[in-house]
Amino acid sequence: MKLVLAPLAGFTDAPFRQMCFEGGADMAYTEMVSAAGLAHGSSPTRHLMETLPGEGKLACQIFGSRVSDVAYAAKIATETGRFRELNLNAGCPMPKVTREGAGAKLIENPRLIAQLLKAMTDNTDLPVTLKTRLGPHPGRTNVFEIAEEAARAGAAGIIVHARYTSQMHGGPVHLEKLSELVRRSPLPVTGNGSVTNAAELSAMSQCAVDAVMIGRAALAKPSLFSELKGAPPEKASAAEMCERHLGHILSFREQLARRYPLDHVPSADGFSSVKMHTHLFRYFNGRPGAAALRARLSTVRTLAEIREIIENEKSVD
Repeated sequence: MKLVLAPLAGFTDAPFRQMCFEGGADMAYTEMVSAAGLAHGSSPTRHLMETLPGEGKLACQIFGSRVSDVAYAAKIATETGRFRELNLNAGCPMPKVTREGAGAKLIENPRLIAQLLKAMTDNTDLPVTLKTRLGPHPGRTNVFEIAEEAARAGAAGIIVHARYTSQMHGGPVHLEKLSELVRRSPLPVTGNGSVTNAAELSAMSQCAVDAVMIGRAALAKPSLFSELKGAPPEKASAAEMCERHLGHILSFREQLARRYPLDHVPSADGFSSVKMHTHLFRYFNGRPGAAALRARLSTVRTLAEIREIIENEKSVD
């Protein structure tokens, strides 16, 4: 079964994707790239499209609600030469996205989804896919209509988080609806939603999906992909994993500074401490004294402090 890393806003940056590729991911998706941000020349938005040398098969996920913005974003993403696929987000339920009429708000308007997908396919020679949900709420399951519209617009596949918008990121995953979609969809279907272990992977695989997308479960364990494929558990210690991830973070920061000399790129201290608070502390979850360690990690402000903590933890492992 093909296992892919889900797009997670604020998390699936290039260093973390690299960790997941090293951990067995077959494909990964960027964080959500704002079509409006690209259209307005936003530097932070451009940075989301940056990749590290050696990353595997990668898709750029775009969100927006204006046809002209999405068309432009598809063209720019294609011109980078970094991606194997473009993806339209029609599933993010967060208010800051839905307020713009984008993300899961699009589920309420399948025709607009089709128009946005057509704008993308008209401006790229890459495969274009859609990521969405079952529907706005259990009283309205319209993913079957959405799949039909997506196919007519020229999409190459559909990724479905098997929950409703009203569920946000919790509650039951509706595998029976996912199975029905696989039977009825004119497009290949990738399943998504709370796969954290082999039993849940098996349950979703039984829906006959073409691939399974894994998100939050990989945040503290990028090796999860390999382990779900039957590989032995990761042998590296938490400190060693943290150190390797930090190396990717620093390489990525240097790349950004070199490629965008006129943009603001935080110092190595600032960049690495933000990433420590986002990513690196997760490697130490579940260890004895983890609460005290997390409290200390939340206060780090320099690269030297981070390295000192890693070295201290190595002596404990």
